[in-house]
Amino acid sequence: MTEITRVPLQPIAKGSLGKIWLGVAAVVLAAGGVAYAALPPQVHVRTLTAGTGESPTAADVVLINYKGTLPDGKVFDQAQQVPMALNEVIPGFSKALVKMQRGGKYDVEIPAKLAYGDKAVGQIPANTDLNFQIELLDFKSRAEIEQQQRLMQQLQQMQGGAPGAVPGGAVPGAEAPAR
Repeated sequence: MTEITRVPLQPIAKGSLGKIWLGVAAVVLAAGGVAYAALPPQVHVRTLTAGTGESPTAADVVLINYKGTLPDGKVFDQAQQVPMALNEVIPGFSKALVKMQRGGKYDVEIPAKLAYGDKAVGQIPANTDLNFQIELLDFKSRAEIEQQQRLMQQLQQMQGGAPGAVPGGAVPGAEAPAR
């Protein structure tokens, strides 16, 4: 039989164990920093007044009050009772609204990468983070909105545009012609 040559491990010097742990900690911190830097930008939503019920989805249309400000506090846009389709707004705005509930008020911070990025738009300089105060009044699905629009069109067609008109063209109080 063959015998394996054994190599004895050298004992670790007294001060070396602390240096090894310090090195391990430094590697872990460096790896954590790299992982943090690689994280995608996040939208921060802070609840001022809690809402109730479900949250809208990315396919819904919301009705909101909002005020948008730049980091220096300058208001660049504000409006009341504005309907918005979530799939037609900047990504950060949509990501924030799906975290909200009907009746709630929120402060939202949107990083530049999820806003307009490196493009200047109106009063908003390129690479600018945006802040919003948003009140979610209501939301509906796209199908509900389209159904309401069809009903409104039918009502308008039935009215025929003339005051007092009756569907089918009959005049109120007139007798039908004899045949």
